[in-house]
Amino acid sequence: MTKSSGGSGGGEGGRGLKTRVKTARKRTLSSNLWLSRQLNDPYVARAKREGYRSRAAFKLVEIDEKYHLLKPGQRIVDLGAAPGGWSQVAAKKVKSVEGKGCVVGLDLLDIEPIPGVVFAVQDFMADEAPVWLKSKLGGAADGVISDMAGNTTGHKPTDHLRIVHLGELAAAFAGEVLTPGGYFLCKLFQGGETGALVTQLKRDFSVVRHVKPQASRADSSELYVLATGFRGARGEDAAKEDAPK
Repeated sequence: MTKSSGGSGGGEGGRGLKTRVKTARKRTLSSNLWLSRQLNDPYVARAKREGYRSRAAFKLVEIDEKYHLLKPGQRIVDLGAAPGGWSQVAAKKVKSVEGKGCVVGLDLLDIEPIPGVVFAVQDFMADEAPVWLKSKLGGAADGVISDMAGNTTGHKPTDHLRIVHLGELAAAFAGEVLTPGGYFLCKLFQGGETGALVTQLKRDFSVVRHVKPQASRADSSELYVLATGFRGARGEDAAKEDAPK
């Protein structure tokens, strides 16, 4: 796998020659801006060259190169897997195509098959999801990764609360399926409402850190929370400690 550069990717694909977008009458200004950004994004071009389904794959590549999360033989869960970029990276790293590991992707949207990935149109919040997942993995997961983001409303405070809530649900799911020592990686937006989630993760994991990969656009408020060293599922004694006195 080509290693991500330390810079913004300016040397990739002749970025100095910027592609101009002809303004279409039926296209909105925001659509033209998005298209222009896509055409001039070095990670988009690189994803096409290297066969990844989305530029988001390089976010996971960068995070993994720094923290060495994905290893051959691991069992990995990819929440919100569509269109499949993160699942592709995970499958390559854990060598699931060679039968050394396992990657299971879940999403409410269907995706085209990916070598080495078991995919299901499945709501991870469904009651049967954890048991079903472990049956597919052949045991508990070594890592739960999530690049999920709900549909945005354009109202930043509302969108922020939505993705934090989604992160809390994903963290709770991870607590049900992870093996002791496992890790959880999840996308968030920068803001002041992440306290409860971070508190939850610090309770259940040894180390919690925030990560902003260079493949994440500079003008984006997204960041990732990485929790490593899962302490294990909380038993009845821990639940009793949390109960009101």
